[in-house]
Amino acid sequence: MAEGGEREELLSPPPVSPAKRLCSWPSPRAHHPRGSPGVASGGVGGVGGSALIPGARPHLQPESLLDCAAKTVAEKWAYERVEERFERIPEPVQRRIVYWSFPRNERQICMYSSFQDRGGPGAGAAGSAAGASPAEEGPPPLPGAAAPAGSAPGAPAAGASPGPGAGAGAAGEGLPFRRGIRLLDSGSVENVLQVGFHLSGTVTEPATTSEPAMTYKVAISFDRCKITSVTCGCGNKDIFYCAHVVALSLYRIRKPDQVKLRLPISETLFQMNRDQLQKFIQYLITAHHTEVLPTAQKLADEILSSNSEINQVNGAPDPTAGASIDDENCWHLDEEQVKEQVKLFLSQGGYYGSGKQLNSMFAKVREMLRMRDSNGARMLTLITEQFMADPRLTLWRQQGTSMTDKCRQLWDELGALWVCIILNPHCKLEEKSSWLQQLQKWSDLDVCPLEDGNYGHELPNITNALPQSTNHSPDTLSRPRRTVFTRAIEGRELHWQDSHLQRIISSDKYVAPACQQESERLLFNSQGQPLWLEHVPTACARVDALRSHGYPKEALRLTVAIINTLRLQQQRQLEIYKHQKKELLHRGTTTITNLEGWVGHPLDPIGCLFLTLTEACRLNDDSYLEVSDMNESRPLYQHVPVAAGCPNSSESYLSLALEVALMGMGQQRVMPEGLYAQDKVCRNEEQLLSQLQELQLDNELVQTLQKQCILLLEGGPFSGLGEVIHRESVPMHTFAKYLFSALLPHDPDLSYKLALRAMRLPVLENSTSAGDTSHPHHMVSVVPSRYPRWFTLGHLESQQCELASTMLTAAKGDTVRLRTILEAIQKHIHSSSLIFKLAQDAFKIATPTDSSTDSTLLNVALELGLQVMRMTLSTLNWRRREMVRWLVTCATEVGVRALVSILQSWYTLFTPTEATSIVAATAVSHTTLLRLSLDYPQREELASCARTLALQCAMKDPQSCALSALTLCEKDHIAFEAAYQIAIDAATGGMTHSQLFTIARYMELRGYPLRAFKLASLAMSHLNLAYNQDTHPAINDVLWACALSHSLGKNELAALIPLVVKSVHCATVLSDILRRCTVTAPGLAGIPGRRSSGKLMSTDKAPLRQLLDATINAYINTTHSRLTHISPRHYGEFIEFLSKARETFLLPQDGHLQFAQFIDNLKQIYKGKKKLMLLVRERFG
Repeated sequence: MAEGGEREELLSPPPVSPAKRLCSWPSPRAHHPRGSPGVASGGVGGVGGSALIPGARPHLQPESLLDCAAKTVAEKWAYERVEERFERIPEPVQRRIVYWSFPRNERQICMYSSFQDRGGPGAGAAGSAAGASPAEEGPPPLPGAAAPAGSAPGAPAAGASPGPGAGAGAAGEGLPFRRGIRLLDSGSVENVLQVGFHLSGTVTEPATTSEPAMTYKVAISFDRCKITSVTCGCGNKDIFYCAHVVALSLYRIRKPDQVKLRLPISETLFQMNRDQLQKFIQYLITAHHTEVLPTAQKLADEILSSNSEINQVNGAPDPTAGASIDDENCWHLDEEQVKEQVKLFLSQGGYYGSGKQLNSMFAKVREMLRMRDSNGARMLTLITEQFMADPRLTLWRQQGTSMTDKCRQLWDELGALWVCIILNPHCKLEEKSSWLQQLQKWSDLDVCPLEDGNYGHELPNITNALPQSTNHSPDTLSRPRRTVFTRAIEGRELHWQDSHLQRIISSDKYVAPACQQESERLLFNSQGQPLWLEHVPTACARVDALRSHGYPKEALRLTVAIINTLRLQQQRQLEIYKHQKKELLHRGTTTITNLEGWVGHPLDPIGCLFLTLTEACRLNDDSYLEVSDMNESRPLYQHVPVAAGCPNSSESYLSLALEVALMGMGQQRVMPEGLYAQDKVCRNEEQLLSQLQELQLDNELVQTLQKQCILLLEGGPFSGLGEVIHRESVPMHTFAKYLFSALLPHDPDLSYKLALRAMRLPVLENSTSAGDTSHPHHMVSVVPSRYPRWFTLGHLESQQCELASTMLTAAKGDTVRLRTILEAIQKHIHSSSLIFKLAQDAFKIATPTDSSTDSTLLNVALELGLQVMRMTLSTLNWRRREMVRWLVTCATEVGVRALVSILQSWYTLFTPTEATSIVAATAVSHTTLLRLSLDYPQREELASCARTLALQCAMKDPQSCALSALTLCEKDHIAFEAAYQIAIDAATGGMTHSQLFTIARYMELRGYPLRAFKLASLAMSHLNLAYNQDTHPAINDVLWACALSHSLGKNELAALIPLVVKSVHCATVLSDILRRCTVTAPGLAGIPGRRSSGKLMSTDKAPLRQLLDATINAYINTTHSRLTHISPRHYGEFIEFLSKARETFLLPQDGHLQFAQFIDNLKQIYKGKKKLMLLVRERFG
């Protein structure tokens, strides 16, 4: 393409349509009047001609001049204009124009019948020129694009599948386009007839197990290579054409020689005389009299009336004659269905895959824009109207809540698409003005979402780098309201008339002139390559607009100019930094010069440049038939030399794509305000990295990677990986993890240097407190006065942890590197939970199940574990017990020295309870000793350390550790005695009765019954059992203590009973003790030096008499207490209680008299409870 020609094509408005036709038809179908004698063609021959030049072999002979002219006219001119221009049009010419007016490219039929899987912001544009559509109001396809399909009669569409949909994925078989191909291939399309600009036929759906075969009538109207309306008997209600319309359309494209072709019906009627016309009309009415007879009579009446409206115009409408000059020439799009579908998807609120469906609709808009189809803007307008009518907008505004993330992302894509449309390089001025007016109207509504979520703070204007706007510095105090449409509205100030810009996008050969003027020196670099000095996101928006509207070559040329500009800026920034380096390093901080981060930006500038470059290198891009939503094949790329580079340059678009992605993600940028903006930064970075990981790194790409990484490390304040960064700079952990993994096989030193540099997290390091940061609430205490808050801090810290884990894994076996990484972790990671995760990861990698243990990494895991213990020792952490157990396991794997070390320094790592119950107990367990295969001296050393620890812990916390200390010291007499004495000393202090009973039972179990009795007595003095506590957990301990004292002898029992009487007031418990003491003789424990008398004890004598009296008193008191608040439903239970009491009363000789007196007292005192007293009399007399 010539430079001037392409530039003219981008900028020139389309030719103005000729004057309107005088004789027009006002129906919605816009059928224009036909049949005036002066306009009709006489034509050669009659109505005949059964097919389209049967038997022709056009591929064996050059295309005729008639066909060349007819193709161009059919594509560009409304047929009405042809009739107005020429008084007489020969019939063969009419036939060829009508023949070539049907769409010739299957890609367009596919576009209107299926969602495309390669959608979203990255929808491929490189393939859009291949098989480019006939242009509409705008310019024709750019030279270099493939010729439209059907270049001669009978030729198949370019890019069309030669067989039954070759190359289509099985997953897309249910989509209308694939189903249409199957119907066509199965011979289901019949009775195909083309009358002028109207195609009709029947399509038969084959029978299934549940449905019979169905035949549908299909009708298609078309004009200037676009389908303008479709009708099908299936009653399809969808945005897209049904499979039957697809089948008929493809039949016409693939088998044009089998389609009967007739001229518009008005031409045929013109050739008839009066008799023929009358016969024609009467036969037509007879064939369809039930449907058309009323209409026919009405028309006849109007024609016979001289004053009727129908007689005021010349000619008559013809539905087969194509569109009028004034009609908009665009593909048929069912607007109502678009509205309904969007409304439905929005109402589902992101469920049932609605978000994916809406993204597919956005992808369809982009696809239409690439084909330069005016329906792209039309469809986006319909979608936006439904978005603005979403009732949730009002609800969210009233409630003051933010919209969901999924919904927010959809609005972002909506805004980006409008920027693309406003920057359309070939749109008419009136169209642009209309769009801007509508955007302003939407933007002014209160419910219109803001660009940065819930915050209304100023972001740089889309045109803030343009020369004409540099003098307007906005007042920061009066921040304007920026909506999702603001950037598109600001696009009104952008144009394509700049001569330098035009030369850049018009030619690969544009270089600096030999004699440059002063003003031109800034426009080129030292190699003479052109630069484009514009605000980077704005310049990238231009690239996106070119790419989106089907100008892939122009987009590539502008992309290269932008990258050359970025390189020059990077070089100059590096030079500036070298002069300031000493001062910045001394201060240890810097300012951020980038007002706006490119990653997470609403216009996604880096993603746009990357996709533009990689699409030029795709190998498997031309697969439009694969329209499945599930087609996820990995793209394949090849190196394509940069056409606009230096003659000696070996650069490829692929290496430029990698370079610009690294430049963008390595940019130092301040963390934006608000949860959504911060989340978007993370999401956009992950999206870019996933695209980078699709590249197979060869030598050329590795060199680019190394060069850019070195520049990022040396980049000072302009790089997020520079030596000095701002406190609120966005961290580089995720980016560095990719760089580390990519560089490691090629340049290990550089990869480690870069990853270690990226480990920092300045926002925490500059104000970290000594506490734990593993809990969400701690974020506030770490950054007490920071505004805005870092809402994504948890995610950023987890990414920091992932980077450290990746380095630890890679450095396995390298002591020096592991030590450096460990220091970086200890310096930069402030969350105990994350350090614990790192320790666990290192432990797993160091101890694989299928190979030997790596001691270097195991030591790192232990070091990290020790740090976690120190961090969480004085704070609450729900995983603390798990952490302690894991550390002992890790120390065991390291060896006996590690275990001895943690036992000796327990007070800096564990609480006394943890040290005794978990650490020491595990260290001296049989399993641990077997695992370590220790000899006797080593076992003794370990046991000695455990005993020392146990005694220290018992002294510090006897309540919790006394029992564990006794257990650990039981094999060493001196240590055991010391532990017992600690327990006895603590018993009079803060130990509870349950703790003392537990220790007492342990002592009995170990064969120390007298010591057990002493501890049990102390425990009894701490106990108080009320009259109604007959289910108290200590009852078993009391019964055990009494049994122990009874077994030891009468003296011990006599010593314990006063304590029991003092502590226990529950009658049933006392009676149980009394019964047990009278069943057997005391002193049966077999204590050496003592003899048992073998006699049963009497309740009339001490010490049981005291217990008996206490039991009877307890029954009396309990009876009165229960009768105070008794209800009838408890009467039966009360009578049983009195029965048990009688058993105790009857133990002494005068017991029956006491019980009778007790019953009489009850009858007297509670005589008002007649029913109860009646029950008492019945049972006890």
